[in-house]
Amino acid sequence: MNSNGEMENNVFWHGSTIKKEDWERQHGHKSIIIWFTGLSGSGKSTIANGLQHKLFEKNISVYLLDGDNLRHGINKNLSFSAEDRQENIRRTAEIGKLFVDAGIVVIAALISPFEKERLNARALFKQGEFIEVYIKCSLQECENRDPKGLYKKARKGEIIHFTGIDQPYEEPRNPEIIIDTNKLSIDKSVEILLDYLFDKIRLELNIKE
Repeated sequence: MNSNGEMENNVFWHGSTIKKEDWERQHGHKSIIIWFTGLSGSGKSTIANGLQHKLFEKNISVYLLDGDNLRHGINKNLSFSAEDRQENIRRTAEIGKLFVDAGIVVIAALISPFEKERLNARALFKQGEFIEVYIKCSLQECENRDPKGLYKKARKGEIIHFTGIDQPYEEPRNPEIIIDTNKLSIDKSVEILLDYLFDKIRLELNIKE
């Protein structure tokens, strides 16, 4: 990179003889990224895990990128400031793109509070490859659940930049799916997602178009 942080012209993309379509045929299904967004405590990780399990049972090659788990590794140097959240989303989306290029179904579960960053993530993928799922839940209900005790800490000022308390959450404008966990159980949420993937997306390649 130069002094401005820009990539020098002597870095070139090296193409692969194996294309995404080749990987998809080998796996027997399309590859997409399913991007879960929503407040902490809304049920993102639980639903994502349930969906991953059901897809695995159906012989779908699937991998879950959970926001908290990523912060134990590749994103462990990032804070929860707006700037670092942006980088958190960028890295996760780039990793997801590698998985999609390898023919795998990716589930990404992150708060991802800002619309701009979610749109930037979507822009990395081809039309139809990025499925945004808004796990909708009221702030009051998320606080009532508070499975990790984070809202209580945020209210006491022990955690700063906490989404919903001292940092905003921007609801998705045009998500492919809205799952309202104020009303829906985990099992029903997973069932709705499975129906969408197999009936509308037609995930399996052996389904006639």
